[in-house]
Amino acid sequence: MSELHLPNRIRRFAVERRDRPAVTEGETTLTYGEFDSYTNRVASALTSLASAPGRVGALLRMGLPGVATFVGCAKAGFVFTPLNWRLTPGEVAAIAVDAELEVLIVESDFAASAAAVAAALPHVHIVVVGDDAAAGTRSWEEFVAAGDDNDPGWGDDPETAFLQLYTSGTTGRPKGVVAVHRNLYNVPETFALYEFEDESVSLDALPLFHIAGAGWLSTSLSAGLHTILLGEMRPALVAATIAEHHVTHTFMVPSAIGMLLELPDLANYDLSSLEVIAYGASPITPTLLARTMDTLGCRMVQRYGMTETMGALTALRSGDHDPRGTRTHLLRSAGTPLPGTEVQIRDIATGEPLPQGETGEIVSRSRNNVSGYWHRDAESAALYTEDGFLRTGDAGHLDENGYLFVTDRVKDMIITGGENVYPVEVEAVLAEHPAVAEVAVVGLPDERWGEAVTAVVRIADGVERPSEQELVAFTTGRLASYKKPQRIHLVDELPRNASGKILKRTLRATLSTSDTASR
Repeated sequence: MSELHLPNRIRRFAVERRDRPAVTEGETTLTYGEFDSYTNRVASALTSLASAPGRVGALLRMGLPGVATFVGCAKAGFVFTPLNWRLTPGEVAAIAVDAELEVLIVESDFAASAAAVAAALPHVHIVVVGDDAAAGTRSWEEFVAAGDDNDPGWGDDPETAFLQLYTSGTTGRPKGVVAVHRNLYNVPETFALYEFEDESVSLDALPLFHIAGAGWLSTSLSAGLHTILLGEMRPALVAATIAEHHVTHTFMVPSAIGMLLELPDLANYDLSSLEVIAYGASPITPTLLARTMDTLGCRMVQRYGMTETMGALTALRSGDHDPRGTRTHLLRSAGTPLPGTEVQIRDIATGEPLPQGETGEIVSRSRNNVSGYWHRDAESAALYTEDGFLRTGDAGHLDENGYLFVTDRVKDMIITGGENVYPVEVEAVLAEHPAVAEVAVVGLPDERWGEAVTAVVRIADGVERPSEQELVAFTTGRLASYKKPQRIHLVDELPRNASGKILKRTLRATLSTSDTASR
């Protein structure tokens, strides 16, 4: 198993693919031999600041310092803890304290957050990437130069912790999810899922602090690909990078795919090299899927999972993406379980397994599942059933062929007039309206029905603005009457967290306040 761990894959490729490109950021490209040496210097430099298993924080965009720190920590027996640089300094400091960081590597753009961490953790070692380091810190160049090429040699034990990601906090205070090597290794079946070839080129423009970004990075490097690193997911930059580097594979969240397709000059970019887009992290509508395949001419692979599962539980493979064939209903599914992963549907109230077709909570058992949360014993215990299945908090059902259909978060289910409504079903119908760019559906308190199905809609640019009545009428015949939105709000922008997920909790709070004020 150890040969599948990330640090050992890099060591192996330093021999087998020594002169082949490993990572590129801007004008800088390192071969696998150079990348192995570079991460050895990072690893040895870390050991001069703290002892394993120390925790190393990173306020870094997706780029060479972040990637080198990720691999360097794994080689040195440290726990890599990428922090959400979009949070306020106070929020960053609170997570740094919770994580008990000993080292913080930070881009100079995030100096205010670094100062907040230093104030909260006076003994933390700070390394600055970018402009000249301030007093009491050292520069990235000085830090790397202080290391040597001696590999500390960690990475064989599957139970060694090496990555700590914090949940996005959409449902409360962020929790540290601790992964060990066995949770995040990549097997040949994974590479086959993405249809990687020997000369494939991967693009990673996702945040390091998100499992999609860290997981896609680990997958790409473990497969021995040439990985292009982008610090931000700007549509024009992504399109230009795909064209320049002949990118064949990438991972994108649905909102980013939509923004890429909305580029007014998209036709000016040569994206013909693109073979596969993997997507996940939030639901995608069948309409957007079909439009993506038509416009870009590439194959699609969906992965469904969460931070606590360190990536995917199921996958909808490229062969199942057929927007005009006899199996179009599969576009609404999350695919079938990955090898070695058990998926069941349990009754939300009793925890008993449910038969196919019935909706309940999705639970899973897999080597990828983490053991729990950092310093959160009660929440760690609540994460699992008595027989060892992880509770995802998602609702869904399995069909007769084993395909998983994720209907929504259990907590997002709307109970209106005694009937259960899953928002994603309403969202999928409204998203088919040609004027709708994005939609989110939530339940709001209602004196008569208990909860009212409420849709929040962003209208696409350059189209005639429909009325709320027109949008409700559009759902007639497509949804049961009790599922039709009782209220529709048109907005210019939907609130999102740093990972691009729509913040339904914020929507509920804002709309509830406005409804109360209007009474």
